Amino acid sequence: MPPPPALAAVALLCLAACSTGGLGGFGTPDTLEQQDGTPYAPTLDPRGEEVDQLLVGHRLMQAGEAELALEAYTRAAGRDGLTAEVLSSLGSANLALGRLGQAETLLRRAVEVEPTWPEAWNNLGVVLMESGQTAEAAEIFRRAYGLDNGQSDAIRDNLRLALAKRDDTGYDPAQNQDYRLVRRGSGDFLIRRAD
Repeated sequence: MPPPPALAAVALLCLAACSTGGLGGFGTPDTLEQQDGTPYAPTLDPRGEEVDQLLVGHRLMQAGEAELALEAYTRAAGRDGLTAEVLSSLGSANLALGRLGQAETLLRRAVEVEPTWPEAWNNLGVVLMESGQTAEAAEIFRRAYGLDNGQSDAIRDNLRLALAKRDDTGYDPAQNQDYRLVRRGSGDFLIRRAD
């Protein structure tokens, strides 16, 4: 007498659960290596190199993805600690997100850690300009320009704009004084009038 259909279905399910999986029973996904035509992802190489999160963050900033860059910089801080480059990068990402207070705090810490790094001083100057602290920003840009020995056109332009804005006694709020930040080189920003 043949088994009832319900009993046959249960037996098939039990046999399927006992299968080793994979393609044609040739192993499990954990042991199967990546082969062309298999649905499994390649196995991880424990000797593989980790991606530099600072580089990832810099590329995300260039792509205009400041929030994702901030996450990459945070991962870099976890790996490398709060170095001047990490602090400056975190500050630049916060600046791009409009978080001026956080950006200023981080960039001030960056210049404390590395007081001879002109790019960090420049980025601090940009934050100060954005927050309306023009006189201090001009002095910060002057310091950055001196540390850079006048090599960076971006720092020179930022200094020139800060001095012009500081010395402009006929300031007219109706004038177009909006500036936008443009990423340049290794993380410094140039202030330009919006068109």
